[in-house]
Amino acid sequence: MNAVLKQADIIERDPRWQAIRTRDARADGRFYYSVKTTGVYCRPSCGARPARPENIAFHATRAAAERAGFRPCKRCKPDQPSLAETNAAKITAVCRLIETATETPNLAALAAQAQMSVYHFHRTFKAVTGVTPRAYAAEHRAQRVRAQLGRAGSVTDAIFDAGYNSNARFYENSNALLGMTPRAFRHGGADAQIRFAIGQCSLGAILVARSDKGICAIEFGDDPDALARALQDRFPNAQLIGGDAEFERLVAKVVGFIEAPQLGLNLPLDVRGTAFQQRVWDALRKIPAGVTASYSESGECVGRCHPMPSCGAQRSRVVGLSLGRGAQARVARARDARVKGATAGSEMEAAEYAAAPRN
Repeated sequence: MNAVLKQADIIERDPRWQAIRTRDARADGRFYYSVKTTGVYCRPSCGARPARPENIAFHATRAAAERAGFRPCKRCKPDQPSLAETNAAKITAVCRLIETATETPNLAALAAQAQMSVYHFHRTFKAVTGVTPRAYAAEHRAQRVRAQLGRAGSVTDAIFDAGYNSNARFYENSNALLGMTPRAFRHGGADAQIRFAIGQCSLGAILVARSDKGICAIEFGDDPDALARALQDRFPNAQLIGGDAEFERLVAKVVGFIEAPQLGLNLPLDVRGTAFQQRVWDALRKIPAGVTASYSESGECVGRCHPMPSCGAQRSRVVGLSLGRGAQARVARARDARVKGATAGSEMEAAEYAAAPRN
């Protein structure tokens, strides 16, 4: 009896037991558990009634569970791709279709690609990426036009090469897409004053830059200094200002509100980046350029416009980005204005399975 109680105590103290009790789908694929009284092994999110802790054993892989003599559970089917993995694969294929199409396919065509109904596809796409198919397509097209404007050729050629059907439609939203006129963007931000902030989010370092007319750059990377140099290269004729405390706080608040580290973990990094970039860009557009919003006011605005499912408990504090103060500087002195950040994430992710055996 003492041995049973001791085994139960060991299991209950293991953070993986909490994942099983809460059926945490985020833990799927990170480990499996077997139940000696039934002879099966399951995913942590299995909907079956939880077994008693003294009957549980943990396994790092499916193969390890099967070598121990357990068979796959017929309810959660741990030997097959999970629903999250299956949906992520389908959504990734749709994103690749959007990225390679000369004109954005309609919703019905995208749903057909995913082999889903239109309604189910739209819901699944947003649940996996955090944005709608239309928003994802718009962000990808905007990225293309920014890249095209930096190359040789006319502004008109860049607009049509990026997939826009008319000049007029593009120019209506050019400030929102570029933060300046296409001609000014083409000429390296001529006569523009651009404030920028650099911090850290779940995808790595993030740089956000905004002119008096709107957001003109959101970039991700591994090296904050490289992001600052790239901004200087893109806008050599602009006045670049770092260390603006108000702007840094605003960006920190926005990124903190929409940061969702667990969102789209099964997606390729570039797809996650495009979706995250769209969410940041769209959220910052809700706050007009030139308007100074207080820390709490900016958070309330973004909270109303962009409620993220996994961020509910985090809306009272900055979690995605921590930006410090610095003196105003040109990008040539960006190191002096560089700020540190902290990646958002649940407490479970910080300690989850750090010391768990992998055999």
